[in-house]
Amino acid sequence: MPELQPLLERLTADRKVRALAAAGSDGTPAAWSGSVPTLLSFERGLLSPHSELRAGVQQERYPFELLDAWRNPAVALAQAPLALLASCRVSYDPTGLLGRAQRTLLGLSQGELTAYREGQLAQAEERLAGAEAGLRAGGGATGQISALVTAREVALEELYPALLSRLHLWPEFEIRLPHAWRAAAGLPFPRSVYHLERLYAFGGEEEARRCLLATRGLGLLEQEKRARAAHAAGYFDGAVRLLRDEAARTHAHDLPRWENLSDARREKLSTLIGVSRSPLGPTALGVARELLEAVRAGR
Repeated sequence: MPELQPLLERLTADRKVRALAAAGSDGTPAAWSGSVPTLLSFERGLLSPHSELRAGVQQERYPFELLDAWRNPAVALAQAPLALLASCRVSYDPTGLLGRAQRTLLGLSQGELTAYREGQLAQAEERLAGAEAGLRAGGGATGQISALVTAREVALEELYPALLSRLHLWPEFEIRLPHAWRAAAGLPFPRSVYHLERLYAFGGEEEARRCLLATRGLGLLEQEKRARAAHAAGYFDGAVRLLRDEAARTHAHDLPRWENLSDARREKLSTLIGVSRSPLGPTALGVARELLEAVRAGR
């Protein structure tokens, strides 16, 4: 990984940096044309996790003190960046804490994985129940779209990781997520993957192109750049997934005032979020519940 080497050498010489590792697909057999060199660092004096892009290298920075806490499996599962920690390639670890935290994660027992999965399912149940209660209280178009956004968040943040825990795997954190979840879970758990994909309404190259055009004027320059890289590589659904989630995240403030948005802005956000293609309101939450039950049953 020649792109990472200068930064690795500089950070290794920095006394504040106590552990370093390369992450992501760059420099591995799974690399693709849009792979971004990614570095995971643990530093003394850092108060909270921080992410930044420097000279084409994505650096994920964490307080060094977290590594000691992550030796406890329960704490690691609740707090650690699981995909990063499980897949990183350690390059500097004089205290051995990074390697130990990674081994803890990769060496979890079936009982620990089951407890983790049940915790994820309980969180998903709680979030869905809250969303259902919100819908019963009304909310019009805003409530319908918010339910879809919540269903997707629950699917991606709680249910997909819970599903992969049956295989002792952790979610890929890169843009290729739809392809990654098909590859990892599609054959053993086809029903779960089917429900997961229903929420996103992927439409291949045509839908990816529509979403890319809709980003203009919405302040999604970095997201559009990443999505274009995925589109150019043929990861059309990856581009759509990214833009669906990022549009909902970065424009969450637009949802409460949906009816008051200009026609042009509302049309662009509708395309990006997939309002005309995806299930909304109770239907979206119902799909998420079907996914929850499929994950619980391992189907």
